[in-house]
Amino acid sequence: MPLKPNWKQVIRKAWSVRLIILAGLFSGLEVVVPLFSDAIPRNTFALLSGISTAGALIARVMMQRNLDD
Repeated sequence: MPLKPNWKQVIRKAWSVRLIILAGLFSGLEVVVPLFSDAIPRNTFALLSGISTAGALIARVMMQRNLDD
C-alpha cells in the first residue's frame, strides 16, 4: 500500500491521529496507574480510551480544513 503524498502533514495535523495517540496513552495508563494508586476508579482509563477511539473514528471520516486531500 503506497503512502499518501502528504502523509507527513496528515500525521502532524489530522485529528484522527491525535485521538488514536490519546487512546494509546489511556490504554497504557489503564495498566500502569492502578499499580501505584487506588485513587482512580477501575476502568476509568478504559472508558476514556474507548471515547478517544470513537472520536478518532468520527474524525477519520470528517473533512478537515487544515489538510489537503
